[in-house]
Amino acid sequence: MATTTTSRPGRLLIVLAVILVLLFGIMGLTKSWKPKLGLDLRGGTTITLTAKSLAGGGKVTAEQLSEAKNIISDRVNGAGVGESEITTSSGEHINVAVPGSNRDDLVKQVGQTALLYFRIVYDAQPGGPLPPAPTTTPSSTPSSKPSTTPTKPGSTIKPPSTPASTPKGRAWSSALGNATPTPTPKPSTTPTPTAKPSTPATPGAELPKVTGDPLKWTPDATTTAAFAAAQCATVKKDTDPNRDAPDKPLISCDQAGQYKYLLGPAILKGTDLSDASAGIPQGGFAWQVDLKFTGDGGRKFLDATTNISARPSGQNLFAIVLDGVAISTPSVTNPIPGGAAQITGSFTETEARQLANVLKYGALPVSFEVSTVDTVSPQLGGDQLSAGITAGLIGLALVVIFSFLYYRGLGLVVVLSLAASALLTYSSVVLLGKSIGFTLTLAGIAGLIVAIGITADSFVIYFERLRDEVREGRSLRSSVETGWTRAKHTIIAADSISLLAAVVLYVLAVGGVKGFAFTLGLTTLIDLLVVFIFTKPLVTLLARTDFFGHGHKLSGLDPEHLGVERLPGQLKPGGRGPAKPSTRKPVGGEV
Repeated sequence: MATTTTSRPGRLLIVLAVILVLLFGIMGLTKSWKPKLGLDLRGGTTITLTAKSLAGGGKVTAEQLSEAKNIISDRVNGAGVGESEITTSSGEHINVAVPGSNRDDLVKQVGQTALLYFRIVYDAQPGGPLPPAPTTTPSSTPSSKPSTTPTKPGSTIKPPSTPASTPKGRAWSSALGNATPTPTPKPSTTPTPTAKPSTPATPGAELPKVTGDPLKWTPDATTTAAFAAAQCATVKKDTDPNRDAPDKPLISCDQAGQYKYLLGPAILKGTDLSDASAGIPQGGFAWQVDLKFTGDGGRKFLDATTNISARPSGQNLFAIVLDGVAISTPSVTNPIPGGAAQITGSFTETEARQLANVLKYGALPVSFEVSTVDTVSPQLGGDQLSAGITAGLIGLALVVIFSFLYYRGLGLVVVLSLAASALLTYSSVVLLGKSIGFTLTLAGIAGLIVAIGITADSFVIYFERLRDEVREGRSLRSSVETGWTRAKHTIIAADSISLLAAVVLYVLAVGGVKGFAFTLGLTTLIDLLVVFIFTKPLVTLLARTDFFGHGHKLSGLDPEHLGVERLPGQLKPGGRGPAKPSTRKPVGGEV
């Protein structure tokens, strides 16, 4: 291996060049040129959630709060290094710090209290006032049909064994079976201006509790009138926590507020689900959501799907409701045994993953209300960042000045190696932010600054070993190889200790310290890569030049600078043969 690196060091330099081209090429293809910045550098949102027991009146236990914190952490961070901070306080609060000033999607997701229920859909209508019917074009189609048959598409739920090869859009059914002709709408569900004023007809009206089997419930006059008068603009403002009680019917709206639904009492809870995932089945081409129920939940689901599938086409729907909002309204065509099912339809990847995420992480052991939402200003972090960058540049300048003063020409190797490390580090941070959500925080910046010292330490070890080899009487070319053989073990040992410290910090630490540990470990690995495939080959090439090979006074390898009379292999004055190795002890004593 020594022969290969000595005779063809250019190959390793080409490898580094190819790596850099690939990294920056990927950055260009993904149009990612800047790293993601953390909460303390670009601002963001801090949310405080107050926990309440689902049982009502009971105290939230430490185990429940810890479990809820873990679920919220999974929601926010997923598998990435997102630098979002989720902590508990006072035995009933969860504090969530979300980086980024434009993260409304995550804020809404965290703010959801995750009361997840499955309910039967009894009626659906547009969520707001209907536009006036046109009078210029007569039509034989009943004019009231749009009010009872919304055109918002739903999806179909089926057993996992059913082939999922239906063309896109074919598996959808409308909110109340729009694909099935329904020439005569239900008059009881159509809002009319002649509704009896004595009937409670406000969205916030107290709906009656349901006793007995929820599958046998049917809407009464009070519930029907309240649904007829409800509008999504008003329903969404109703913050009564008892509105979504599982033992009551519910007037709900979809996420966009376009359609309202009359839903029965809960037939299943989120805790009856054991898992949910999104994907494309083997041999298929459309995204779907796979559900798995617990043992008891599977039995309840079979009873529910048996009941719903027996209903007329267009009325065989059930709603997945999160915090009173209808997230999805799939239709059921057959009873589904086995505790597993699929929700299919014209899902995009984002829609499928969002639905699976709600189902999987929706069943929190406690309910939450959003106590405070505060915007974090990046001004303080920006000032500290400027000071940190200034300190880093001053430290880098001092390292470069020291390298040129002490190592003279070899200082060029230091500068070029630091530049290579900087390019690798920057591209890695940018691409990691794009791929796994890594965000650069102030603590991470500190880790990058520490890396300058780690990289400079590797140069010092190699250069000093090389100089010692020359002092011991070896030629410069030979010293480059033997010095590297001895120095690389020390470099590997030193970097291994730094890498081990970074791993331990990352595993045991929380918050910003994780960012410091991550960048420290990343830059340590990059230091090893640069020393092996750039610094060593570059020194090998420079040793073949007259400037370095013959010990020019500015090369840093001249006899006076090394503390010897003349370099091994140089001719004596007058050209009388090679000079003998110096008997002068190396500077600093024996090696």
